[in-house]
Amino acid sequence: MTLRTGRHFLQIPGPTNVPDQVLRAMAAPTIDHRGPEFAELTLGLLQRIKPVFGTEGPVVIYPASGTGAWEAALVNTLSPGDRVLCFETGHFATLWQDMARSLGLEVDFVPGDWRHGADPADLRRRLETDLTHSIKAVCVVHNETSTGVTSRVPEFREVLDATGHPALLLVDTISSLGSIDYRHDEWGVDVTVAGSQKGLMLPPGLSFNAVSVKALAATRDARLPKSFWDWLPIIEANRRGYFPSTPATNLLYGLSEALDMLAAEGLPEVFARHTRHAAATRAAVRGWGLEVLCADEREHSGSLTAVLMPDGHDADKLRKVILERYDMSLGAGLGKLAGRIFRIGHLGHFNDLTLAGTLAGVQMGLELSGVPIDPTGLGAALDVLRTP
Repeated sequence: MTLRTGRHFLQIPGPTNVPDQVLRAMAAPTIDHRGPEFAELTLGLLQRIKPVFGTEGPVVIYPASGTGAWEAALVNTLSPGDRVLCFETGHFATLWQDMARSLGLEVDFVPGDWRHGADPADLRRRLETDLTHSIKAVCVVHNETSTGVTSRVPEFREVLDATGHPALLLVDTISSLGSIDYRHDEWGVDVTVAGSQKGLMLPPGLSFNAVSVKALAATRDARLPKSFWDWLPIIEANRRGYFPSTPATNLLYGLSEALDMLAAEGLPEVFARHTRHAAATRAAVRGWGLEVLCADEREHSGSLTAVLMPDGHDADKLRKVILERYDMSLGAGLGKLAGRIFRIGHLGHFNDLTLAGTLAGVQMGLELSGVPIDPTGLGAALDVLRTP
């Protein structure tokens, strides 16, 4: 076994590095989840998390992964045989539509090339021909973790409003919440899906639905089976500071600390930091002479950057070299991008020196793997980082 010194660089786009103060908060003794101390914690959390989603409405918290929040968004608002429109922006958008089909929904899957976000023009064309309003929901991934592409969600709301279509707008923010500007209420989103292990700087284990008034009203007619995922008992119990089933108590301690950290930095500053680190990463990639997977300048992700490997070079072999030589984990290519890309996560608890170290490790790994690059790439990133 190779002896490792120093810290491991976890630079996948989630789970992300958990701050020490969050870990310490989670290490507190577990308390009675039916007692007054827990109720006080819950009532405070449910108010303090709303600004992160950009909502004044309820945010439902589950002891689950983001996949659970996907299912909750669907089963609380839809019925068997309902038609939903999903956009193929990458691996996770594909998995969400697979889930919708497995639940008995009729899915129209709008094809995509995995290099662009969901196209508002495609949405308009499909809604304008849906004269009977058979489409009940539109599902879009805000930031596709497998590709580093961010879809333009506000334009989706503009299309829905312009066409007068009543479909619900369901948005996955699992890798964007707390990292990329997002506004549930202002953008007219009906259900926002999120998870704890990325911009919220927690381990996996919590998932979220932010819910609009329209989405809550849809639950009256939604006939997909649900029990654990049912919003209504949770929202009712939350009014008193409790949950109808056992909550992930110590993760909620961590969430409280993470929300304090986000509030102390300020959400606009958090978003600006992620934008700046993403720009520095792209500067390095282009300086090396490599290609960023995202093909639209309007859609670059602040959370991660996916990098295309040159022909004849395997991204997974590169990742293996970097892990073994420099003790750094990079994100793999998923689905049809397996072996073709690697992903650099730059989200969550992150600063300039962490990014500089990450990009230095990537550059050394590229050189060690025989990938032809221009070694000035790292310097191009440092030029961006030198700018406040």
